[in-house]
This record gives sequence, C-alpha cells and structure tokens, in this order.
Amino acid sequence: MRPATVTRVTPHSTDERPRPHTGTGIPAQRRSRLAGGMQTHLGGLPRTFWILFGGQLVNRIGGMVAAFLVLYLGAQGLSAGQIGAVLAARGVGSLVSQPLGGLLADRVGRRFTLLTGLVATSGALVLLGAVHPLPAMIAAAALLGAVSELYRPASSALVADVVPPAARAKAYGLLFWAVNLGFAVASLLAGFLAEHGYWLLFTVDAGSGLAFAVIIAVGIPRGTAGRPQPATGGDRAGYRTALRDPLLVALVLLTLAYATLYNQAQVAIPLAIRDHGLPATVYGTAAAVNGIVIVVLQPVLTTWLARFDRMKVLAASWALVGGGMALTGLAHTAWQYCLVVVVWTVGEVGTAGFTAALVADLAPAQARGRYQAMFGWGWSAASLTGPTAGTFVYGTLGPAATWLGCLAIGVLCGAGALLLARRVAHRRAVALGLAAG
Repeated sequence: MRPATVTRVTPHSTDERPRPHTGTGIPAQRRSRLAGGMQTHLGGLPRTFWILFGGQLVNRIGGMVAAFLVLYLGAQGLSAGQIGAVLAARGVGSLVSQPLGGLLADRVGRRFTLLTGLVATSGALVLLGAVHPLPAMIAAAALLGAVSELYRPASSALVADVVPPAARAKAYGLLFWAVNLGFAVASLLAGFLAEHGYWLLFTVDAGSGLAFAVIIAVGIPRGTAGRPQPATGGDRAGYRTALRDPLLVALVLLTLAYATLYNQAQVAIPLAIRDHGLPATVYGTAAAVNGIVIVVLQPVLTTWLARFDRMKVLAASWALVGGGMALTGLAHTAWQYCLVVVVWTVGEVGTAGFTAALVADLAPAQARGRYQAMFGWGWSAASLTGPTAGTFVYGTLGPAATWLGCLAIGVLCGAGALLLARRVAHRRAVALGLAAG
C-alpha cells in the first residue's frame, strides 16, 4: 500500500515536506488510472447521446408491464388461450412499429418520432390497463405493439448522427447496458408493486415513458438533433433502398435467426426448469444472473472487443450463445442452470452494440432510420418465431432436439457472419472513407 503522502527533497534544502493531501484517500497514480479507465469506457461521447442514455435508463426502470403482462391477464380471469390471443395481438402490432418509426425518423425527424412514440406508448399502456372486455384488450394490445417500438429507430439513427463511427459500438453498447440495468431494477420493483395492485405497474410504466419524452423535449431542443437528409428521387416512398441492399437484408435475416435462438431464454429454458421439478424462483435467479453479468462485463468487454473485426466478433458471439443454450440440456440443478446462463450471457454481451453499429455504418445518411428499423424488425419478428418454434420443437420433438437446434442455429449464424465479413469490412471502409472525405 502506497503512503497517502509522499516526501519531496530538493537539492537546495534538506527539509522533507509532505505534498498537500488531496483529501480523496486515493493515490495519484491510482486516480490517474481510474480516470483513464473512465475515459476509455465512457468518454468521447456527445451530450445528445448522454441525454438518450439517461432517458433510456429512466424508461427501462419504469418498464414493468411487459414482464408481468401474463400474470396481469391471468388475474383478470383470462384463460391460457385468451392470454395467448392478447399476446399475439401485441406481437402482430409490433411488426409494423419499427418500420413505421424508421420511416418517420427519416422523413419527419428523430426528435418528433421519439416524442410521438413515447407519448403514444404511455397512452396505449393506460388504455390496456383500463379496458376489460377481451376484444378491447386485444385491440389495446395491438395498439401497444404498434406504437411501443416507434421510438427505437429514431433513437438508433440519432446515435449514428451524433457519434463518430469509431465510437458507435461503444455508444450502442452503453445503451444496451442501460436497458439491462433498468430491467434489473424494474424487475425488483415490479414484484413489490404488483402485490399492491397491477394498476401501479401500468401507472409507473406510462409515467416513465412520459419522463423520457420530457427529457428529450428539454434536453434536445428543436433543430439541434441530427436532421434527416433529403430523400433521393427513387426512394421517396420508403424502404426501396434498404430492401435492395443485400448486405443489410442478409444481416437482418441473421439477426432474425439469432433472435429466434435467443428467445429460448424466455421459452425453452423455463420449460426445462419446470420439467426438472425446480421452483419458479430458479428461473428468476437465472434471469438475475443474466442481468448481473451484463451490467458487470458489458462496458469493459465491448470496449476491448471494439479493436477486432465486427463481423468476426458477431460470429464468435452468436456461436457462443448457441453453444451456451445447448448446454442447458446438461443442467439439472439450480447452480448448473445459472452456470449455463453465464456462458451464453458472455456471448450476448459480445453482440451488444455491434449489430446496431454495423447497420449504422452500412446506412446512407438519408436512410439511417429505415436501416435501423429493418434491423429492429428482425427482433420484432422473432417475438413471434421464437415462442412458436420453441414450444413446437420442445413439445413435439423433445428437449434434446431443442438444444441441438439452438447449437445448430448459433453455428449457422456464426458461419453466415464469417461469410459476410469481408464484404461488410470493404463496404464499411468505403463508407468511412467517404464520410472522412
């Protein structure tokens, strides 16, 4: 342990005088290393990004309804089939949410789309919590799905507008970190609030969305956010440029396959835990382990991985998630399930920020919102394909086929990423060269 004070001797005096104490109790060299680490992991990002980061964190801390929606619907007396109908309606609505949000972000503006999406989502949450006849619940759930993702393409496009290309992976990774930190806090708070009434969950969730909107409205004044570029003549209608980009389409399809695999964390893994006779708290603990690993590792690991080729990082990460999911077939006890979760969560952290950064690098400036929307659509579609495929394979072919399928999808996604790596690197180099010019 270094002393808190250091003596200084000059050639003109034999007196040894202590340097003034800084009051921090931390040696200067250690403070310097700490400051350097903070600068590496958090520095170099503009004010607009941190406004988005803070708003996203607030919004996710209040995001309580989604995780407890099944329990809420059951408490309203709905059968399993009726609950499935409400969830399916929300899923179908979500398929149009990001495409519409991307179009608005590019045509009208990032700030307008952010505010519209957040306010509309808060209103839809209040409506879903207030109505009770099943047809009204289905309609409200579809509306919620259709507006709840409107803001995401605008948020991602705004990050691409204001963050330099070299720092985008770090920026998107930090947003991913904020989402998971907020989710962990929300999970703890929601269980307590639900015991006092589900209406509290809807109130807090809607309120957090409005708080995010206020943060955007105050923190990003009109005209200061990244402005949409004028559309070129052939693409005024919408998604023509994006759909004609083979690299983007391939990346979206790989994302859809990976997201279908990842959804098994909420579908097949709970079924396996149940079938081993373990209590529901085991799944809750495993979910908490997932969040803790992300919060601890993500800022450091994303910064370290940024030095490597992005597609190769994705290839390794997707394969690791598939292999980690496959290891679930060997788990029988609570600690084994938690250990398996640690394995595939490391792979999940490896993907954090890199796909969104790749999409931002591929996108023309005038189509950033739509490119991000197509990427997000892969995740929205997986909210349907994941549960459908997972329950079908698990129930018909058995757990072993499910875990082997996870391994196969992870390996195939990794192989696909490697096949695209050279073309993506060339395209990215050209895009960055043009931007620099």
